[in-house]
Amino acid sequence: MITVNDISVQFGGTTLFSDVSFAINENDKIALMGKNGAGKSTLLKIIAGASKPSTGSISAPKEAVIAYLPQHLLTKDDATVFDETSKAFAGIFKMKAEIDELNEQLTIRTDYESDDYMKLIERVSELSEKFYSIEEVNYEAEVEKVLKGLGFEREDFTRPTSEFSGGWRMRIELAKILLQKPDLILLDEPTNHMDIESIQWLEDFLINSAKAVMVISHDRAFVDNITNRTIEVTMGRIYDYKAKYSHYLELRKDRRAHQQKAYEEQQKMIAETTEFIERFKGTYSKTLQVQSRVKMLEKLELVEVDEVDTSALRLRFPPSPRSGQYPVVVNEMAKSYGDHVVFKDANMVIERGQKVALVGKNGEGKSTMIKAIMKEIQPDGGKVEIGHNAMIGYFAQNQASLLDENMTVFETIDTIAVGDIRTQIKNLLGAFMFSGDDTTKKVKVLSGGEKTRLAMIKLLLEPVNVLILDEPTNHLDMKTKDIIKDALKDFDGTLILVSHDRDFLDGLAEKVFEFGHKRVKEHFEDIKGFLAHKKMESLREIEK
Repeated sequence: MITVNDISVQFGGTTLFSDVSFAINENDKIALMGKNGAGKSTLLKIIAGASKPSTGSISAPKEAVIAYLPQHLLTKDDATVFDETSKAFAGIFKMKAEIDELNEQLTIRTDYESDDYMKLIERVSELSEKFYSIEEVNYEAEVEKVLKGLGFEREDFTRPTSEFSGGWRMRIELAKILLQKPDLILLDEPTNHMDIESIQWLEDFLINSAKAVMVISHDRAFVDNITNRTIEVTMGRIYDYKAKYSHYLELRKDRRAHQQKAYEEQQKMIAETTEFIERFKGTYSKTLQVQSRVKMLEKLELVEVDEVDTSALRLRFPPSPRSGQYPVVVNEMAKSYGDHVVFKDANMVIERGQKVALVGKNGEGKSTMIKAIMKEIQPDGGKVEIGHNAMIGYFAQNQASLLDENMTVFETIDTIAVGDIRTQIKNLLGAFMFSGDDTTKKVKVLSGGEKTRLAMIKLLLEPVNVLILDEPTNHLDMKTKDIIKDALKDFDGTLILVSHDRDFLDGLAEKVFEFGHKRVKEHFEDIKGFLAHKKMESLREIEK
């Protein structure tokens, strides 16, 4: 059992949370929930030992192994994929090497009666007992199984890690964690940059092979499938529910309804008491009663209602300038990288005002198609035509990382806002949940979700009539995701969405282009119709 004991965190006079305590049991699968900036990632870092709390402590058994996958990695690039992943077993290999070295010393030394010789025997016995208690494993086969499960092909194993994007290197780190079989796995947004097939494999692994798990994720289906407990971080404290995410939402709704009722009753009582004090404070016969009620108000513990509910918040994209009838037309397009054919004979016709989804396994060409539309790459055959007056706004997967880290939130928007909108910047930031002191924060201290929201505001300020969004919901909390989805529903231009998030696409995309097996197939139905047609429950099954 790992325990969190009365931890508090303060940043420059601001309290993130205080006196937080809970225990993590052997097979707990915990979802850590709360809005962006509530302190979820900070709490995970403290449990991992990567950060220290202002007060309090983490207790764990001496032999417990805690493994942590952060949102953003700074990885070294000095090994192949296979060799880097094999570092998961470095501790075991080191132990074996030490046992061999000690046994070698025991055979050549002759000081059998000395204290040093006895210490050598004790050390080799201790290490041997530990080493031989580890079940015998075919390490190479284990590495291969996990890498293939996470989407690597066998030919990738000998490639240097430097050839892979940040998302793929994140998977290498995840593979190392899973191979260590830790007592507690801490995962911060593990499904970002993962295709559906790999997410499915990771789910199965965490459910059937992992011990305790604590995860931050915006992927509702993933969280619901793997967790049996939900801890919510809100307004500096936590609420612990022995329930999976979907059930927790119902329980939280009930809790807030009770809080609201208690708050309203208390406010009514305070108003009545204050009125009595004001009315009789100069009346001699009521002096004792007035003093009693003043003291009561001073000692009163105020009822708080958790987090302002932003469900009524509505964002609006500015009206789109009118484009031609067909903003994007792809005709007989082909693209290869060396011997690897991404797709050939690809055709797509997207009409003005249509909202379409591009779906399929990673590596099947969705991002390649977008880069061709954006003229970032040239097709090998065929062509892409951009229609009359088509003005494209593009949100890439790495959009948040392109922000200037040394600017404040306000400066980031102020530098690109023109005309009347400059007087509305604070309102716009407020609509995306940046209020008060948030607007003066430097970009570098923002969470992943906050950076994504800020990048989305920048996109809002551009007068566009074609929006291309490549995995826009990575790092977004569920409330923000719903707000942005509603705004996109109201967007009167053309929308092209790449996403593996069925929940986000549901009710948004009216047509689907499926990428797979080196071709692009058009489906004239929404995401529900597409999945029904494929006889699938979710987008995760596309590549099964």
